[in-house]
Amino acid sequence: MSERVLSERELNRALLARQLLLERVRLPIPRVLERLCGIQNQYAPNGYIRLWSCVEGFERDDLTRALVRRSAIQATLMRETIHLVSRRDYPLFAAAIRTSQREWWLRVHKGHTAREMAAAGRKLRTRLRGGGTIAGKELGTHGADHWVNLVRVPPSGTWERRRADTYALAEEWVGPLDADEGEAQEHLVGRYLRAFGPASRDDVTKFTGIPRTRMNDLLARMTLRRFRDEQGGALYDVPRAPLPDPDTPAPVRFLPTWDATLLAHARRTGILSDEHRDFVFNVKMPPSYPTFLVDGRVAGTWKHVDGRIELTPFARLARATRRELEEEAERLAALHRD
Repeated sequence: MSERVLSERELNRALLARQLLLERVRLPIPRVLERLCGIQNQYAPNGYIRLWSCVEGFERDDLTRALVRRSAIQATLMRETIHLVSRRDYPLFAAAIRTSQREWWLRVHKGHTAREMAAAGRKLRTRLRGGGTIAGKELGTHGADHWVNLVRVPPSGTWERRRADTYALAEEWVGPLDADEGEAQEHLVGRYLRAFGPASRDDVTKFTGIPRTRMNDLLARMTLRRFRDEQGGALYDVPRAPLPDPDTPAPVRFLPTWDATLLAHARRTGILSDEHRDFVFNVKMPPSYPTFLVDGRVAGTWKHVDGRIELTPFARLARATRRELEEEAERLAALHRD
């Protein structure tokens, strides 16, 4: 049988549903993080804003409490960026990307060997064993952190203290890190597809950082369903993941900077049009601009100024849409005031 072709709008609504942007949910923060495949979190308020956008009744203290209780974990993970993930997912995500991260580091930093870096990692682990922490500036760029798993520990990396610059041993903060690499990679790919699928092989590769050659084997051994995009490209998905009707209404939503839904691996969904991409990601604003969605697409940027949310739409908005945005913006301003 020929595979079902999914339109861009169908892929858009699938992404919104899986990223909890069609309807806020009442779930514990760790379960939400698992549904989202983590939150990219280079700027600490991002995690708070992103959770507010998809969790009913979310308050800032909810995430800070989860970080302190270690049910939510911050660490450098996929694509060498800070991610906010559940405690249950962290060991699996870390194991899934460990080999590819180390291979990448050795390619970029010529003149170093895996043996040399493993020794540096052992030295760092010995220093931190027993509950020790280390500041980011002490880590420098020598790469030992690629051979020992570290997590960012509160109060750093919270709304109140935004620099995520204090590290501890993951094995002491989270627990044993003994996940099998192959099983961990299947877990990460499955999480990605549940959160962002249906997706192409290259999309999964871009998000996870697992090389294409290994990705081929991973996708081949997993139980997946297949679709096609409108250009005929193959799309992979996990069984029973939601595919809403393309006419499903999408409420206005506010996203933080560097939201993963807007990155290259999700381009197939049309959530950020090519004509507007340079307004959001450009050299004048390396962290990117926070954005708002109208009918499931980025329709402008926003910023918090003097206790209120300023909107900069890309085009004229209908009166009803403007009213809906302003009501949601007032709720976002309240989150900043708490």
